[in-house]
Amino acid sequence: MNICLLIKDFAVGKKFLPDGRPTKSGAEIHGENHALQLIKLGHRVTIMTKKRFFFTAARENLNRIDLVRLHAPFRWLEIFLRLFTTHRDIDAFYIIGTPKFSVWAILFAKFFNKPVTLALTGKAEIFSSNKNWRNKILAKCTNYVATTKEIRDGFIESGGISPEKISILPHGIDTKKYPESNSARRRELKISHGVEPEQKILLFCARIVKDKGVDTLQDVWKILHKKFPRAILFVVGGGINELLDELRKLSAELDDSIKVIGEVDAPQEFYQMADVYIFPSRHEGLPTSLLEAMSSGLPAVTSDIGGCEDVIENDVNGYRVYSEDAAAFAEKISLLFEDEERRKIFGERAAKLIRETCDFSIVIPKLAEIIAAK
Repeated sequence: MNICLLIKDFAVGKKFLPDGRPTKSGAEIHGENHALQLIKLGHRVTIMTKKRFFFTAARENLNRIDLVRLHAPFRWLEIFLRLFTTHRDIDAFYIIGTPKFSVWAILFAKFFNKPVTLALTGKAEIFSSNKNWRNKILAKCTNYVATTKEIRDGFIESGGISPEKISILPHGIDTKKYPESNSARRRELKISHGVEPEQKILLFCARIVKDKGVDTLQDVWKILHKKFPRAILFVVGGGINELLDELRKLSAELDDSIKVIGEVDAPQEFYQMADVYIFPSRHEGLPTSLLEAMSSGLPAVTSDIGGCEDVIENDVNGYRVYSEDAAAFAEKISLLFEDEERRKIFGERAAKLIRETCDFSIVIPKLAEIIAAK
């Protein structure tokens, strides 16, 4: 199958924005992962996306992905020209998010009876089919993929999509890259990072922006530091420089108990080293960092929001609390800090769930079937 994947941004050419945020979004990461995994299954994949900078190539081969960057202001025309010439052998279309130019691919697919699948990975992408002409077209796809139950409900309630057209499917991760940790590995990594083995580590690994609950994280740590003065908070991820500076300032006020690591390409060792994972985000699709942490055997305390609700079961493999309730976060983290057996059981259950439901070996063959279905 020759698949055309359409996404708003892909390989934009710059790693960070001026304020410090990484340019690579969650949707772009999912798009790249899905393309590479579909190629592993024997499919061909072309990604069509925006051309944002003069210096980026209009077309290139990127890790066996045929990458086409569409020129403004005539992206609609370029899509048609490509599909009638250089890419006339496309069999199916797969759209991640709701890029405006994707509606022209939908119209092409409908006219030539080719299947088109629209996947939403975040609640903010849910569209109302009655809002404008583009949304009406978005509501005419062959198949829909929702990464969470909340997004599935949004497809139905706002988009007017028939439930039988919708599949709930996580975007997936490669669980082999995030093996379950153990006490020996945790001890080894703590020592390598200058942490004594008995010191507890709380991990936050996500983009450092307000929507991820970084302000709540600071309030939580103020409470926990009083109760566990030797515990350490590791903050891993790139983001807004002002927020990173706030965390460094707070660390200085709290006995240098916060380690601000910044952006890393491979966060595995931090998942392997930590005792508890915290995720106080205000809104999410299905957070990749949470799946990675769970796959690594970390018990998590998360916001009680869409996406987290799909994988965290209270008092089974973690806890969910109100996203801005710092006291509730601190209470549940304290329970886990103080109970080694609970941490171990919750972590084992978390890892088992992610391996059975979110591994690429399970997700991608299902996704390929959906993309091909007419």
